[in-house]
Amino acid sequence: MKRKFVVLLSGGLDSSANLFEAQRAGEVVLAINFNYGQKAAAAEKTAAVSLTQLLGVKFKSIELPWFKDFGRSSLIQNEQSIPRGKDIDIQDHQQSLKTARSVWVPNRNGIFLNIAAGFAEALEAEAIVPGFNLEEAQTFPDNSADFMLSLDQSFSYSTANQVKVTCFTSELHKPEILRRCIELKIPLEKMWPCYDSKEKWCGVCESCQRAKRAFEINKIETQKYFLE
Repeated sequence: MKRKFVVLLSGGLDSSANLFEAQRAGEVVLAINFNYGQKAAAAEKTAAVSLTQLLGVKFKSIELPWFKDFGRSSLIQNEQSIPRGKDIDIQDHQQSLKTARSVWVPNRNGIFLNIAAGFAEALEAEAIVPGFNLEEAQTFPDNSADFMLSLDQSFSYSTANQVKVTCFTSELHKPEILRRCIELKIPLEKMWPCYDSKEKWCGVCESCQRAKRAFEINKIETQKYFLE
């Protein structure tokens, strides 16, 4: 019997790789995209729809407008600027911790994964699949292996079928994930790793800078994808 998965899909490198990996490992019975008022919401949804259509996977968009009440994250508050350019140093752990605080949304992944676990139980899926990576787990604890294990324990009580959290990229860095995207034949132009919604990926937010470094390490031309 095929393993069944529910995938959380923002359309970035990590979640896109996990969508294709999960479909390869079994059957993705649902891909969920969340609009929590983030500045990239429209572009993320477009990417997620395109990727699920490629695989013929059922897609669901969930609106969470009340996330706006969760503090002052620059991802969701228009009056707050997302760190860009020289404000970011992805080689410096302390600076990355500082910029992570700017884009932190309280309990975002905890809420997303709990919602996904409910759908997984209803659809008789054994696992939910977030897009995490080892690189950002250093600054975002809700991307870590320990966080996933804690949710496994929680879901053993809150779901009748004891839903698990599975991530195919949790032990990989961005360059390795991009290499895997290429191996899986994911059209890179259909993804959206940027914190903004523009005609191209901005190239200067932290998410873009990490993606751009991955492109450069894999010797992929960046001008086609990034504005800067």
